[in-house]
Amino acid sequence: MNIYENIVILNAALSDEEAEAAISRIKDLIAGQGGEVLKVDVWGRKKLAYEIKKQKKGLYVLFYYKTPAATIRKLEEFFKVFDAVVKYLIIKLGAKQVRSLEKVEPAPATPVTPAEQKSEA
Repeated sequence: MNIYENIVILNAALSDEEAEAAISRIKDLIAGQGGEVLKVDVWGRKKLAYEIKKQKKGLYVLFYYKTPAATIRKLEEFFKVFDAVVKYLIIKLGAKQVRSLEKVEPAPATPVTPAEQKSEA
């Protein structure tokens, strides 16, 4: 399986619940095709560099996932007909990018409770 980086610009007019539903639909599609979502990073609503589909703002979401190559075609077809998606870009990561991605990813840490944060200060 290959590792991909996917940036998706969603319609900024979506409510938070609708945006979460759209993100979970994308994650479910990847998982349903035998893939594994490694990381989802929501960058938030930002002004677009130029107007796309009469939209001046978009909600940027970055996905990293591992999936078979056949899934990419299904994802692209889904993005073309899914109204919430304004623009998307899928990039297959090479071995060098995968190694650098693994270096950047922090190890999962144990969650710190608010009481512990106060005692440390």
